Amino acid sequence: MADVSLNKIRKSFGAVEVIKGVDLDIKSGEFVVFVGPSGCGKSTLLRMIAGLEDITDGTLAIGGQDMTDEDPAKRGIAMVFQTYALYPHMTVQENMGFALRFAGISKKEIADRVGEAARMLELEPYLDRKPKALSGGQRQRVAIGRAIVRHPDVFLFDEPLSNLDAELRVHMRAELSALHDRLKTTMIYVTHDQVEAMTLADRIVVLRGGVVEQIGTPLELFNSPANLFVAGFIGSPAMNFLPATVSKSDSASVTVNLLGEEVLEVSIAGAPPASGAKVTLGVRPQHIRIAAEGETGFELSVTLVEALGTETVIYGKTREGERVMAVLAGQHALKTGTAIRVTFDTAATHLFDEAGKRIAR
Repeated sequence: MADVSLNKIRKSFGAVEVIKGVDLDIKSGEFVVFVGPSGCGKSTLLRMIAGLEDITDGTLAIGGQDMTDEDPAKRGIAMVFQTYALYPHMTVQENMGFALRFAGISKKEIADRVGEAARMLELEPYLDRKPKALSGGQRQRVAIGRAIVRHPDVFLFDEPLSNLDAELRVHMRAELSALHDRLKTTMIYVTHDQVEAMTLADRIVVLRGGVVEQIGTPLELFNSPANLFVAGFIGSPAMNFLPATVSKSDSASVTVNLLGEEVLEVSIAGAPPASGAKVTLGVRPQHIRIAAEGETGFELSVTLVEALGTETVIYGKTREGERVMAVLAGQHALKTGTAIRVTFDTAATHLFDEAGKRIAR
């Protein structure tokens, strides 16, 4: 096991800077996930840790040793890619042991390491098969096994599940989580899928445009997003954002006018926004509910209903044209085109200032 430390890491391709001064300390044995939209720099950052991309500026340490300019083979890492990259003419056993054989390790030790990894990944019945005789999930397990046999200090995963179907991805997520529990090895995982990030990570690093927006546990990011971007990216379905105007504020609370018809008082901590300031109120779809008789709320014109059995997903528009999604528990007899009145508890909301930064609650 080894810790990984990135200090003011930058990467430029010519005049274009794609990684813009990343500072990050990953503890030994930690499972950290890089997440963000396409083009945010997460795979580039992973490849810099692996040594597959040069570091333009800054330093990288693995296990306390400076690895900024070290050869990839000497970094003590093993990488699993999006594509399985298995040798089609080799068996599973030969694919898993190839790197060890190339490194001059004895046949007995290779057999022991491959056997141990095969047992861990439930690949023993397939050791004599070639990749074409395996399913997608089995091929990905072989690729992971090929990394395990090297006994690396750090595992790097670059979107390893993106080629699998939805059901298999769920299964493989559980397998990866169990694998980390068994090995206790440092793992760094890249994905654009925030559900993968939430279910796998000890900590999540949210990236946008080569900049770290927030680092924290899955629940820290879900419950206390630093800004509008993180709030909209973490959580499925995405958070609703509604424009509002501050009508009154003090050090303990802010009163806002919302959608031209509802006045809400929201508790805050720290410096309050000024009266008249434009703010954004965020509320997750799961926290919106149908208003009871006489309860305050706002009108929603239903544009789509998804009846999923255990829950009902409602898409609608407010009178001002703002799109709102609500996830209602259970089954509801609602139809497209009807008008309903919905509400939410202010304790479940988030407030963001004009710059998009979260106002502390």
